[in-house]
Amino acid sequence: ATMLGVGLSSGERLRPWQSFGVLLALAGLVVLLLPDLSMPVSTTGSLLMVVAGVAWGIYSLRGRGAGDSMRVTAGNFVRAAALGLALSAWWWNDVSIDPLGVAYALASGAIASGVGYSLWYTALPTLTAVRAANVQLSVPVIAAVGGAVLLGEPLTLRMVLASLAILGGMALVIRFKASTR
Repeated sequence: ATMLGVGLSSGERLRPWQSFGVLLALAGLVVLLLPDLSMPVSTTGSLLMVVAGVAWGIYSLRGRGAGDSMRVTAGNFVRAAALGLALSAWWWNDVSIDPLGVAYALASGAIASGVGYSLWYTALPTLTAVRAANVQLSVPVIAAVGGAVLLGEPLTLRMVLASLAILGGMALVIRFKASTR
């Protein structure tokens, strides 16, 4: 929503088929997620997730002109790790370090996320803000497919139809070039 709002406020305009594509993708997202949603346990936690989403949108938009995606991503990871370690000192007495947990954290954080961020920031300069926001809608589909393939989670008709709606909506946004003011 942050990226879409910035794109539209900076002069990007959706053509009718693109608007339909955004609505189709968002409807698919609701169908994918809504049956499993429940009332949030924590209002504070929910607000923090909203802040994280807005921050991610701002971070992505700023990253479009950041330069070498590998260098910038590596620098951001080093700064985030230093901050994380400094904050961890606060709870040091409650920490128990498991070597397998450390290995999983490095594999998922440094390797998988690092590669993902680098790829994202390599592609980002070629996308308008609206298209970048649209492409982000593929993340829940990727996660759902990954859960089915890697974790054996059930592949339901609802998941397939919702994923097709999301990907179809994304295709409409990408297929048609947005206009500008």
